[in-house]
Amino acid sequence: MTAPDAPATLSGLLATALTGLTAAGSDSPRADAEALLAHVLARPRSFLRAWPEAPVAPEAAARFLTLLKRRMHGEPVAYLSGRRGFWTLELEVTPATLIPRPETELLVELALARLPDGRDLRVADLGTGSGAIALALAAERPRIEVTATDASPAALAIAQANAARLGLGNLRFAAGDWCAALEGRYALIASNPPYLADDDPHLGRGDLRFEPRRALAAGADGLADLRRIVDQAAAHLEADGWLLLEHGHDQGEAVPALLAAAGYRAVACVPDLGGRPRVSLAQAPA
Repeated sequence: MTAPDAPATLSGLLATALTGLTAAGSDSPRADAEALLAHVLARPRSFLRAWPEAPVAPEAAARFLTLLKRRMHGEPVAYLSGRRGFWTLELEVTPATLIPRPETELLVELALARLPDGRDLRVADLGTGSGAIALALAAERPRIEVTATDASPAALAIAQANAARLGLGNLRFAAGDWCAALEGRYALIASNPPYLADDDPHLGRGDLRFEPRRALAAGADGLADLRRIVDQAAAHLEADGWLLLEHGHDQGEAVPALLAAAGYRAVACVPDLGGRPRVSLAQAPA
């Protein structure tokens, strides 16, 4: 696929992309095409619809078609554009980080409901990746101090860059595996850890093929990291502190059972908008 000799138009490039992405099996060909073209042009997607016959410079058209080829081979749009929206924030993402997903916003909502505005509280986000959860909480609760941890130096660097770009100063970043980097006690600890089984077939499909496997898979049953967090977090929670964990839709019984067995109180599992178990939460053991 090469850039055309005559000046391309927005509608022409989008039509080419729609055909190619549909043939490649994309489940969102128009959204993918618009996101990539808007990224190349540094314009909002609304511009593409408002000016369909606007010409596109040859260099920009060539860059778009290069990204289109990569998307047709399965690379995630978020990695191709280097950006993904989450909550009210625009985040930088790279192949070193998991791509933030809308389902995780439920975890943010539940955390905010347990963090009264205007109070000086300490919060931790374990396995922060791009910083999505930590940054959303820090933005909504300016008086809290968020500790964001990750075992990956590359991911932690992205999270720090996102915080700096967004002008959020009420965070600190610490390298370490789960609770290893925590100091003192916290009013709330949140995490979206790996929760797929090592042999889960989804790991070989779609965007997951390109995301860091360590951020996705956790042992034979997908619960290895969740077990570690449940075991470790109690020692870092305040007396009435909360632990919130995102997990797979098929782990809605297993994760609450882990929490209950470890002595946590007020154990509950909250479904996502599709009605599937998504976040388990509980208060620190007595």
